[in-house]
Amino acid sequence: MSSTNGSELGTRKIERKLPKWSDFSPLLGFKKPEFDPVERRLQRALTVKDLAEAARRRTPKSVFYYVHGAAEAELSIWRAREAFSRVEFEPRVLHDVADVSTSTTILGKEASFPLILAPTGFTRMMQHEGEIAVARSAARAGVPYTLSTMGTTAPGDLQDAVPSGTNWFQLYLWKDRDATRQLIEQVRAAGYDTLVLTVDTPVAGNRLRDTRNGLTIPPSLSMKTFIDFAMYPNWWANILTTEPIEFASLKSFDGTVAELVGQMFDPSLNLDDLQWLRDEWEGSLVVKGIQSVEDAKRVVDLGVDAIVVSNHGGRQLDRAPTPLELLPKVAEAVNGRAQIFLDTGILSGADVLAAVGLGADACMVGRAYLYALMAGGERGVDRMFEIMRSEALRTMQLTGVDSVTELRGRVSLRDSR
Repeated sequence: MSSTNGSELGTRKIERKLPKWSDFSPLLGFKKPEFDPVERRLQRALTVKDLAEAARRRTPKSVFYYVHGAAEAELSIWRAREAFSRVEFEPRVLHDVADVSTSTTILGKEASFPLILAPTGFTRMMQHEGEIAVARSAARAGVPYTLSTMGTTAPGDLQDAVPSGTNWFQLYLWKDRDATRQLIEQVRAAGYDTLVLTVDTPVAGNRLRDTRNGLTIPPSLSMKTFIDFAMYPNWWANILTTEPIEFASLKSFDGTVAELVGQMFDPSLNLDDLQWLRDEWEGSLVVKGIQSVEDAKRVVDLGVDAIVVSNHGGRQLDRAPTPLELLPKVAEAVNGRAQIFLDTGILSGADVLAAVGLGADACMVGRAYLYALMAGGERGVDRMFEIMRSEALRTMQLTGVDSVTELRGRVSLRDSR
């Protein structure tokens, strides 16, 4: 074995010199200042959680936590998010992923991304631009938007404002069938072709945050909420100078708002009522709130077009089944007879792909776009789509797939124990 002495290594030293401007200038990366505060705020947001933090800073506490919170001890929403942390993708290397696509088909129509914006009540309470801003953003993104019965924009007004969108309508089946028929006729006349029936609300969930924060549904002022609202003058000014927040779909019905809400949440709802709606509605029918394999099979047997595996974002029954864990069993039982959507706990593009890999055709999000709306209005929702699409594309490339359908069989859930 030969040795190398110091003389053979050489004695050359590193020379130092004063840098010239031509050496220094390429290292400068100053960006052009952004003077628009909304744009500056949104560009700083790199994740949906960042958008949520921006929303928290700009929205009254009671309003923000109406979105952010859940029922009782909030175990259901915590478990839903924890389940996504246990997702494991199976990456394959040496596959051409230079050109990947997130496009898919949702209820027979092309969508740019396996995502549906879920129905949310009182959307204009979160930010004055409300449902129309969200629907416009969804139309640009090429995904469906679902208007809630408890929305603050009427079905016809939304359709007139966003005629190019894939707009769906969410429905509660009331005890008063004549009133239900009137609302369905409104929706049909406005040109909607998809109804989403929510079935997990026989009674309202116990949302303790709202009670403690003094927020009533519909919202009303108390000394506590007045002080809370007054600390956010921009939000307050926008609410005061735009149309009153009310149930836009329910203006034509007699009775108080409380009575109408009592009709929406019908504890006597059963399969016969679902059959009645299936006979009444000729378009696509989606049932939202499936939390067991048996119920999935029962509603699919009645001829619905899609089901949503969901525990209402943890806002109804606490300690409910975790949708992502239930999803593979439901997919096996349904066996392609209806499309399967999943919601609850989805906060990233990777979460969407994880659900697709475990058997969903698409996902629904509510909180994610409400955070974005509160953070920056319509532009905020655009930013949410930009973030989630970027996350999804990168996840697909790193997993080695070029279409979302290739994710089936490439995703697993690690044991939580």
